[in-house]
Amino acid sequence: MAGAGDTGTGPRAFRAAERVPPHSEEAERAVLGCALLDGPRILDLCIERQIAADSFYLQSHQSIFGAMLTLHAERKPVDFVTVVERLRTIHALESVGGEEELARLVGGTLTTAHAEYYIQSVYQHHLLRRIIDAARVVTEDCYKGELEAEALLGTAEEAFYSLSERRRGVERTWGQLITEEMQEVETLITEKKGLTGISTGFVDIDRMLLGMQRSDLIVLAARPSMGKTSLALNIAEHVALGTRGQTGRPVAVFSLEMAAESLVRRMICCRAEVSAQSLSSGLVGQAEHRQLITAADALRQAPIYVDDTAGLEAMDLRARARRLKRKYAVEFIVVDYLQLMNFSKYAGEGRQRETAAISQALKSMAKELKVPVLVLSQLSRAPETRGGSSIPKLSDLRDSGAIEQDADVVMLLRRPSMYKDEKNTEDKDPRLAILDIAKHRNGPTGEVKLDFDGRFTRFSNRQEGVDSGVPE
Repeated sequence: MAGAGDTGTGPRAFRAAERVPPHSEEAERAVLGCALLDGPRILDLCIERQIAADSFYLQSHQSIFGAMLTLHAERKPVDFVTVVERLRTIHALESVGGEEELARLVGGTLTTAHAEYYIQSVYQHHLLRRIIDAARVVTEDCYKGELEAEALLGTAEEAFYSLSERRRGVERTWGQLITEEMQEVETLITEKKGLTGISTGFVDIDRMLLGMQRSDLIVLAARPSMGKTSLALNIAEHVALGTRGQTGRPVAVFSLEMAAESLVRRMICCRAEVSAQSLSSGLVGQAEHRQLITAADALRQAPIYVDDTAGLEAMDLRARARRLKRKYAVEFIVVDYLQLMNFSKYAGEGRQRETAAISQALKSMAKELKVPVLVLSQLSRAPETRGGSSIPKLSDLRDSGAIEQDADVVMLLRRPSMYKDEKNTEDKDPRLAILDIAKHRNGPTGEVKLDFDGRFTRFSNRQEGVDSGVPE
């Protein structure tokens, strides 16, 4: 307890800790009394409103309600007699005030008609206490000075957002879900879009995936120099500018490896079909110069938002994505790439555990923001060292099998011409790129062939007479 002389100088959060946390003893007693009179109905209401034992402020009330929940879960009657017996069994009857206290709870309850009001009061006071606790933890972390301000901001956003999500987590009935799904079915039949998600701009990929679906975690994995960043940027460009009959959508790109300036140059050169090497050396003719200007003018209109902060923490990236979603209504996110992210909370448990936590955080982000998230990942060297075929497999995902588990779609990119060994007998056409859709939670798997032009780091549809889908 701080002395009187400290109250004028200590941080407000710590002074707040000296106050009695918000609660309503009367509402808590009313809920318990109602539950003793009409156990199953009242406890079902409590569970629906996310009331748990720790939702009560007084320890005695927590013990009584916990005993009620246990009886309810065991499908046993919940009334004065059974609750007394349960508390006696766990040696908690005397600590809550004995049978007399439970009798007072029953005697003080005239009706259960207003139970929902009492339950809501208990919930509101519990939520206020959780907000205070979250604020206190963040304040203490700020004073410790062990984390960067940006990381602390991400932690704070995560803490308060989790409280908000818990509050909004209302269950929908099966009938409501059926109605919503049939509305989507009618839209698909009426519009005959063919795609239920966002087009990648590549015909065969879209045919397999039906577009990139909301809340999906899509992993694009490859060995170095196969072109995974180029393919991801090509897709981002298609989404931002619009392709295959779809209008442009805001895109967020988290580039943990490449600086934003390098990324922009690559995209301009790709669209202009001008070699980045030629541009860097200044060996660009007038025609190519005009192409660069035209490409830059088109890309200038693209709603693409780039964050090139290196070594982002998983929670920091999620907080930044949340802000971009709120500010720009972002509908598609690219993360390049997973192995460059950190999750300091799990750093001491080994890289595999840390990578698994990062993967889970990315999937949670996709679900939270309701957007497809395309995350790039490295493959291990296993394809190059094992006997037999050197074609990549799901088991080659680097650092963690959790990536495969969390992902809705896993795409393994390879270019056969890059394999110099004799084990790979595939077509060595230098333009050929093969995208193996090795996992597809809600659809078919299989391989898609693409063309790759290394001069411009540009992928395009393999079919003759079909361009890449990038709008002119």
